[in-house]
Amino acid sequence: MSWIDRVRNVLAFTPKKETPDNLWHKCKGCGQMTFVKELEANQHVCPHCDHHDRIGPAERFQYLFDEGSYTVLATPKVAEDPLKFRDQKPYPARLKAARAATGEPDAFINASGTILGRKAVIGVQDFAFMGGSMGQAVGEAFIQGVEAAIAARAPYIAFTASGGARMQEGILSLMQMPRTTVAIEMLHDAGLPYIVVLTDPTSGGVMAAYAMLGDVQIAEPRATLAFTGRRVIENTIREKLPDDFQTSEYYREHGLIDMVTHRKELRETLGQLIGLLCEGKKAA
Repeated sequence: MSWIDRVRNVLAFTPKKETPDNLWHKCKGCGQMTFVKELEANQHVCPHCDHHDRIGPAERFQYLFDEGSYTVLATPKVAEDPLKFRDQKPYPARLKAARAATGEPDAFINASGTILGRKAVIGVQDFAFMGGSMGQAVGEAFIQGVEAAIAARAPYIAFTASGGARMQEGILSLMQMPRTTVAIEMLHDAGLPYIVVLTDPTSGGVMAAYAMLGDVQIAEPRATLAFTGRRVIENTIREKLPDDFQTSEYYREHGLIDMVTHRKELRETLGQLIGLLCEGKKAA
């Protein structure tokens, strides 16, 4: 028996080690592979190309609030499937699948706490939950966040990520546009600031409502921001749009937002803004 045969026989009885599926992450921006732990330590920003991955409420709260300072608010209950809507599958089945995938009751979650010692209430939209679509639960959660901010005498900070209105709720979804607008006016009447952080992607009815009503408008780098799609606009106006059209950088250059801020700088930026807009008062 040759040495090659002997090695082959030994290898045949050597158990294979399974590589965990979640050990590596392939960047959607540059295609480079990164250790998941390294990516998490970098706040889900690619260390090779600076691409900002989409993240959910839990990660946002962890990166923004002072350690151990925040409390997640219970999501308000709403009537589910009021229209008895069904497409390829019933709406309740879609909700059940989204809840199982994200661990969240719906697409908008609030938490209250402190940022650099200053009180704040943060609402985060989760694109992983049915594309962050705006339905009754999202509208109620947004209003809940505003009311919590007023009660705490704190600013309300909304992180948007949405494909728009939730079609399964029809007109009830569209009604959340004026309802959230009224809530923002309540915040202003209380003399408190409303800060928006636009993340990838923010579009449709959300873009036409509370996403663009902030006293300060911030966006993460290279986020897609749009009311409707590029193809629809090009077919309507019969013109080719710029390559960077509907990006956060394009919006900043044309005066539609105030700043584009890297995710790792958001905590410091928001803390400074709260200090300026809320007369520097810190949490007791």
